[in-house]
Amino acid sequence: MASCAYKYKRVLLKLSGEALAGKRGFGVDGEVISAIAEEVAAVVRGGVQTAIVIGGGNFIRGADAADVSRVAGDAMGMLATVINSVAFAERLKSRGVDARVLTAVRMDRVGEYYTPERAVAALESGAVALIGGGTGNPFFTTDTAAALRCAEIGAEAVLKATKVDGVYDSDPMKNPNAKRFNAITHAEALSKKLKIMDATAFSFCMEREIPIIVFKLLEEGNLAKCLMGEPVGTIVAPA
Repeated sequence: MASCAYKYKRVLLKLSGEALAGKRGFGVDGEVISAIAEEVAAVVRGGVQTAIVIGGGNFIRGADAADVSRVAGDAMGMLATVINSVAFAERLKSRGVDARVLTAVRMDRVGEYYTPERAVAALESGAVALIGGGTGNPFFTTDTAAALRCAEIGAEAVLKATKVDGVYDSDPMKNPNAKRFNAITHAEALSKKLKIMDATAFSFCMEREIPIIVFKLLEEGNLAKCLMGEPVGTIVAPA
């Protein structure tokens, strides 16, 4: 697919760790991570510069870690995001797509230490930048890391992959009459108290006027359609 078909040229894709676990509920499901890697590889071959931030909830959620301090729990969570980044990078490389692991926590034998300049250099070389380690600090989620990295590398949007096909006015799993928004402004989402990302991440995107596209990734071709501007999810954008 020609790169001219895509509306966005550089994006930050946010994946949840839980998504990689699939039906197993823990660890990395080979079929699921391979399917996602195929979607990413296709758009990268089409010329889209793609950075990825993956959560670590398929191994541990720092805030929920038992019998350790929040700081220690978040450190454990940051390590889990690096595990996921390494696993995803390997899936991409096996498909002929270069991938670089960059971490906000120094692990020289695992990945390069993250700087915006290194991430941009990787993207401009045609590689996928897997940015692990969260923000490198406790008390911040990977949603916030995704928003921050998006701004730092000059990406045009945060693409948030979820289990549902967009943002609804109520839980579509509980309310069959829930209304899905094709597009909504940051201010409208805030006034309606819609949970798009965690509050810190959402406020950052709103202040920086970063569009957030919420879409269902595990449907073949959805990532490409999203990047072409097709209505496969919900776009949250400045007024």
